[in-house]
Amino acid sequence: MHFFQALTRYWRLLSRYLRPQSQLMGLLVVILCGTIVVQVVTPLVASQFIDQATSGGALHNLIVLALLTIGLALARQGAAVAETYVAETLSWTATNELRADLVAHLLRLDATFHTAHTPGELIERVDGDVAALARFFSRFMVYILGNGVLMVGMLGLLIHVDWRIGLSLSAFVVLALVAMLRIRAVATPFSVAERQASADFYGFLGENLAGLEDIRSCGAGEFVLCRCAEVMRTWLSATLKAQMRGYAMVSTSQGLFALGTAVAFALSAMLFKAGTLTIGTVYLIFQYTEMLRQPTEQIRNEVQDLQQAGASLGRVEALLGTASRLTDGPGVALPPGPLTVALDGVTFSYADDTPVLRDVSLCLQPGRVLGIVGRTGSGKTTLTRLLPRFYDPQAGVVRLGGVDVRAVSLAAVRARIGLVTQEVHLFNASVRDNVTLFDDGVPDDRIITVLEDLGLDGWLRELPCGLDTPLGPGGGLSAGQAQVLACARIFLRDPDVVILDEASSRLDPATERLVHTALGRLLAGRTGIIVAHHLSTIAFADDILVLENGRVREHGPRIDLAADPTSRFAELLRVTTEELAP
Repeated sequence: MHFFQALTRYWRLLSRYLRPQSQLMGLLVVILCGTIVVQVVTPLVASQFIDQATSGGALHNLIVLALLTIGLALARQGAAVAETYVAETLSWTATNELRADLVAHLLRLDATFHTAHTPGELIERVDGDVAALARFFSRFMVYILGNGVLMVGMLGLLIHVDWRIGLSLSAFVVLALVAMLRIRAVATPFSVAERQASADFYGFLGENLAGLEDIRSCGAGEFVLCRCAEVMRTWLSATLKAQMRGYAMVSTSQGLFALGTAVAFALSAMLFKAGTLTIGTVYLIFQYTEMLRQPTEQIRNEVQDLQQAGASLGRVEALLGTASRLTDGPGVALPPGPLTVALDGVTFSYADDTPVLRDVSLCLQPGRVLGIVGRTGSGKTTLTRLLPRFYDPQAGVVRLGGVDVRAVSLAAVRARIGLVTQEVHLFNASVRDNVTLFDDGVPDDRIITVLEDLGLDGWLRELPCGLDTPLGPGGGLSAGQAQVLACARIFLRDPDVVILDEASSRLDPATERLVHTALGRLLAGRTGIIVAHHLSTIAFADDILVLENGRVREHGPRIDLAADPTSRFAELLRVTTEELAP
């Protein structure tokens, strides 16, 4: 029952991705049918050749039968090559579509999901789990049905030749299939554990490679190696348990068929001595008995692969079935131009029992710049992540231009907001693609103008291939240049709200001045929000918001708060001045 339930689940996924490939599927079925016919006919022709050769048949007939046997063998090999080509094309086309759907689905999932899963784990789920399903997309249903037809045909011919031999082999085939299905039902949970252990390893690997500098600087290499050994031991244990259950299917089917072959040979020998069978018929029985191994073993392999891929199938379905906590808005339009930013009684927590923001209310008028300051953990970054709807608050309302952001489509909200963080990601692509984020519609003149306006013209002139120069995660850029490059991305998008999240917190003073020039141009004529530990960045701000423990401690015009010696902001300014004093 579990096997057929798995087939039903699998067929739902198969039909979704193979329906557009119906022509290739049809061609694969035709090739397989031709292969089945050739496989069944070849032993019949060979048995006729043997009977005529042993009984003194005409030479002309023997030559024709020999040439026909050779032709059938060549046709079978040609069909095998064609089947492999068509099946692999079908497999890669379908699985690449599935990979693309999984990537698109991951991009739609909210930040909470991505926080709970490491990049390495998600890579394993998108690529490793789909790779485990690749064979099913190309051959599974066709092989199950085709080999089933082939087995029925050969058993029928064997029963026609001699019912005792035919029924004996039929009984062994049925026993082998039933045993494999029972073993598969027991083995599937172990394959699930194996796939999860694989994902855990790749998650561990991705996490530690991302933190390589910290690991080296802290001398934590030995700890990482020990932890790696623990993860791999868990993976090895899970793999051994899953593989041993798989080998149980192999040994069971091979043992039953060895016994069945012995019975068939014994009966054939008895009937040949009794004169009931000719030597050609004995050869035919021998060939069909051997040939029954192939479809049975292929069905066994498919069942074994289904056992191994059952876990991947469940994980792919679970990933596709994971819904984002953010529901797309009905599409209310935002007003044009710089937008008002307002929070009304907003409370938010990553965990249900630990609020990060508590009843936060503020209003930022269009075209003004808000500076947010406060201690680490006060909720500054969290507040900025609510505006582009990376998260939704548990209570309260976030508004842009007077419109609840939950009433606006996610794409429309994010198209109006630009975000620059202290961590700038560079892609393995050209300077052009890194600046435009792979938008081919942006002309080169526009890109060059923006880079020149932001002070990167000297850097651009030094590049060996100009905008075609490849960059990567290292990129050959200083931290300041990378930050300015991020500003260039925002300039090209021309958003109405710009969020700068500690964009200059790790820069030296000279580089910080370069970035500040870019930030000043970026904020001109736009509503801006600046999160900063360095109060020098707050010079751009018109208003100040001081957060403490997720609550609003102060909110007002920067000049007024700075002039009030009793304000929290003025106190922060004094502390900063004292720290900078020699």
